[in-house]
Amino acid sequence: MNAPLEQLTQLIPPPSEPRDKDWDNAERALGVQLPTDYKELIHTYGGSNWDDYLYVLEPGCPNDNYDLIEWEDQQTEALDGLWEFEKKPSELEDEGTRVIPWATTDNGECLYWLIRPGQQPDDWTVMVNEARGDRWEHFPHTCTQFLASALTGNLRSTILSSRFPLPVHEFRQLHAM
Repeated sequence: MNAPLEQLTQLIPPPSEPRDKDWDNAERALGVQLPTDYKELIHTYGGSNWDDYLYVLEPGCPNDNYDLIEWEDQQTEALDGLWEFEKKPSELEDEGTRVIPWATTDNGECLYWLIRPGQQPDDWTVMVNEARGDRWEHFPHTCTQFLASALTGNLRSTILSSRFPLPVHEFRQLHAM
């Protein structure tokens, strides 16, 4: 277990039943290998809601609204259309650089992995995009480092809600609706 995931399990005990995934199918659908820390996060917590605000996406999530593969398809299409009219963040200007969503919020912000050509998945960092605007933030963290740091208050975003994290953490694993 990686250190940020261990920190999360100390903050919020995980569900008793781990979520097993067919990572080969998920990675084939996305066209990339996924980071090890993300796979461990999903195995431990599954698709989930943190502090009644942040939703971690899961491939094949029992709640279809938070399926990683569906989100990737929708966000890729939406961003391609957006960037016809708006300037891309500087982190995304290099040829072959892309983003894949791994989390969203109840306000509509989206958290992405920043993927650069030749970069290993375990080295991907996090980009946050505001819901209805062109502001982006870049954090030099893996997704699990980002989540643990956000929940402990060690990471602050100007885009995410100022009410996140909650003083007393809440957690819900996502299930079929």
